[in-house]
Amino acid sequence: MRYILLFWATPLGLLWGWFFLSYYDWNFGLLFLSREFHDFAFQIYGNMLGIEPTTIPILVAKACVLDTAIILAIFAVRRRRQIIAWIADRRQRYFGPFDESILNRSSAP
Repeated sequence: MRYILLFWATPLGLLWGWFFLSYYDWNFGLLFLSREFHDFAFQIYGNMLGIEPTTIPILVAKACVLDTAIILAIFAVRRRRQIIAWIADRRQRYFGPFDESILNRSSAP
């Protein structure tokens, strides 16, 4: 699971790091971080996909959110016992022990 998180987070960090550095033209003397290269790259992607280049970052962000949700769901399924134990511990710490007699009322008021 550690490797999945690593291979998921590294490309996302590199992609969004490049996107925001080149979008705001913080090039640090590097061509691929310039705004001109940013616009050129999205123009090429827009031409290949046949869509407006300004819509590509929104589509990529939606895909990243979906991928993140899938990764977190897999992580939650694999660690569900630990998560349930953590929730039960927090509930007991803040609300005290759970009284099951509340659930077994025989007569309603």
